[in-house]
Amino acid sequence: MRVAYHAGVLRALEEAGLRFSHVDGTSGGIINTAMVLSGLTPTEMCDRWRSLNVKDSISPMPFSEYLKGQNMMAMCDADGIVNKMFPHLGIDVEKINSAEGMTGTFNVCNFTRKTNEAIPSQRVDLDLIIAGMSLPMFMPPVRKGDVWYTDSVWLKDANLTEAVQRGAEELWVVWIINNTPEYKPGFFNQYVHMIEMSANGSLIDEFDRIKELNERISQGETPYGHRRPIKLHLIKPRHPLPLDPDLFLNRITTAGMIDMGYADAKHYLREVNPEGLPLQPETLMMTADTKPGVSFRETMTGGFSLGETDPHAGERKGDAAGTKLSIHCDIDIHDVYRFMEDPQHATPITARIDFAPLGINIPTSNAIFNLFRPGEDPKTKYFVYEAGFEHNGESYYLAGKKRVHDDPGFDMWADITTLFTLLHKGKDDSGPVVGAGIIYIKREQLVGLIPTFRATNTSGTAESLKVLGDFGRFFMGEIWDSYGKM
Repeated sequence: MRVAYHAGVLRALEEAGLRFSHVDGTSGGIINTAMVLSGLTPTEMCDRWRSLNVKDSISPMPFSEYLKGQNMMAMCDADGIVNKMFPHLGIDVEKINSAEGMTGTFNVCNFTRKTNEAIPSQRVDLDLIIAGMSLPMFMPPVRKGDVWYTDSVWLKDANLTEAVQRGAEELWVVWIINNTPEYKPGFFNQYVHMIEMSANGSLIDEFDRIKELNERISQGETPYGHRRPIKLHLIKPRHPLPLDPDLFLNRITTAGMIDMGYADAKHYLREVNPEGLPLQPETLMMTADTKPGVSFRETMTGGFSLGETDPHAGERKGDAAGTKLSIHCDIDIHDVYRFMEDPQHATPITARIDFAPLGINIPTSNAIFNLFRPGEDPKTKYFVYEAGFEHNGESYYLAGKKRVHDDPGFDMWADITTLFTLLHKGKDDSGPVVGAGIIYIKREQLVGLIPTFRATNTSGTAESLKVLGDFGRFFMGEIWDSYGKM
């Protein structure tokens, strides 16, 4: 389910004007390969992933299977995927088989022969698509004739060689398999580590094969008809993604995964080297989360209007016209103790914006959050929410502040729930103001926020409670400093 991240990446690549001649998927990546070849645009893919109920993908095996105990074939079957998930995501095998303009391949493991098979889109069928997603233990293999097929992640999780043999000179890999030096305890973590070792290891082998081809090309050979070196571009999360159980427990959402993929792709595109990335193991490495963190989701909504520069006027005009702006923020503080010690209390976040005049579910990049950032007046602090986005080829920057200041009367609640917001044209808040309004975290949104608070990268319940308690004391301490002192 984490491959919702891919859809956000594809939207950013499309916006950058990139076009591709071949698409290849393995394991969960098969889902997005199937969506692309079913004719969906990246924006449509994002919309469908965002509205998917991930629990619909789970369906139990027949009860008799569980009575077999350790001899049962798998924990779940594919009925939920076939009957609910695939229709919702717009996956259509007939459209895949007749797709034009782009070739596609689906990797499956021929368990009988212990080989990977790249099945062309013209002859893939529903059974093979399901087989390619059937991770051992979790879903049963698929039998076709005398051959068993299953997920190929143990053999190959990105088939670069297939693309190179088809003439690809530039490879763009969307990689979400976690890759850090940390070895975690626990059965589930170590099962995941086995996937990480096999998937990353096989991709590193692909790197080595391409390096050999590039060396031959530099010596004047033309392997597979190539006359120029093959370039690699790879987009991945900066930190390891949460695992699927976090999605099913609603600790994260597919919408958050999409926003993260979009932001990571935009970051890569800003700094892209035209020559590509080194074909070496370090290219796959992510920043390990070694410190406890805190994450939560927050939504704010209110009246907003284009053509205004004053938030109060923008709110009144927006309310009168019924134009509301909402910002949905996924705030993931990877090192909460560093965050609390930082005088600016700053962290990158992912966010998306709903504002009908410009669009719904607008992905953003360069989003930041400050909690109790000091103001020029020592008695004033700010909650800061900022995010850049694009619309019709133009850059915009949304900048909002909650002003924490003890005015006469009980104003604490209004201060910490009211975001005075300006929309700038350009890549930061130095651009001209083209819109304004005031957005709020309403009671129902606050109720929805509270269950999303959780400690991350902790060793158990006791440490999680301590981390959340320390963060809570920091927050209340700042509130007391602003409103409790005489």
